[in-house]
Amino acid sequence: MSDVGTLEAALAEIRRRDGKYNERAYVFVLAALEFAQTRLPARRHLTGVELAWACRDFALEQFGMLAATVLTHWGITSTDDFGQIVFMLIDVGLLARQPSDRIEDFERVFDFAEVFKAGAGYRWPGVSSSG
Repeated sequence: MSDVGTLEAALAEIRRRDGKYNERAYVFVLAALEFAQTRLPARRHLTGVELAWACRDFALEQFGMLAATVLTHWGITSTDDFGQIVFMLIDVGLLARQPSDRIEDFERVFDFAEVFKAGAGYRWPGVSSSG
């Protein structure tokens, strides 16, 4: 994602290929990835599980108690959806994958109803709550 032109071209390709998720869902996942990277001691590749938890934390930071509502509006109702979005971002060249990365890494990482309920204090592994 080196420039806006690249992002716009990739989003145009995503619109052409996929109508399942709102365009904002793709931008959100990219922003959640950056959110996670800024909380690590050094930039590194994230696993599917780590990125799913980062998406959860970023959604709560950005949208508070409306996080689940916003994600659902965009078509995201499970961690499997994060995987579908990530692999589409890989397909259009905005993200890179490791040989060990699998879309199945995102399956059932957490239950949306449980982690987005009031008072849920979960954090994705590898990031302290002091953050």
